[in-house]
Amino acid sequence: MRFWIEKERRLQTNVFDDIIKKEREYVMNKREVFYDEIMNIKNKHYQEVALKLVDALPDYFFHEAAASTGKYHPKYAQGDGGLLRHTKAAVRFAVELLGDPLIGDKYTAREKDLMLIALIMHDGFKRGVKEEKYTRIDHPLISANYIMEHKDNLGLVEEDALFLKNVISSHMGIWNKDYDGNEVLPVPKTKWENFVHMCDYLASRKCIQFSFDQNNNIIEE
Repeated sequence: MRFWIEKERRLQTNVFDDIIKKEREYVMNKREVFYDEIMNIKNKHYQEVALKLVDALPDYFFHEAAASTGKYHPKYAQGDGGLLRHTKAAVRFAVELLGDPLIGDKYTAREKDLMLIALIMHDGFKRGVKEEKYTRIDHPLISANYIMEHKDNLGLVEEDALFLKNVISSHMGIWNKDYDGNEVLPVPKTKWENFVHMCDYLASRKCIQFSFDQNNNIIEE
């Protein structure tokens, strides 16, 4: 399998060189799972930030569906690995949209890279840092706070960490209330926040389908 390595084995490609997993005989190579998405990030420093963040994703992220009911996401986002596929779809929407000069030229190279990192992490702790039974409505804040708390270890300056915090915190758009109707999340206000929300929204539309291979990579048709 492409996504699994024996313990003590090292990958020998660019920034993936130092991966060693010792927790069990075979471990998931989280960085390899997101290889295609991270390679869309142009700046090598931001690639390394993304790699460190992917390392922090809980194991359940790679197996959960995007939503427990399946009511609000397309078929590819359901079942085992659905949350991962939803995340990859959101990133892909961003890559395609930013590749159009009429859209992409509105953003700097830095902003583009940070928005891709944000989309990789936007649902990273959807059921909490440690897996809980149900989706946490405040999961955007968990991801955002994780980044702020670990910004030094991630190699992020304050400005970049705050950028990620803001675009991740608001990615739910108008779906920002808890079960009692209390607003617990901010709504998008800036063009960057709106862009990240738009990509997440598009990746939840049932009428837009992606095809994935057995390794959860998008198939180019």
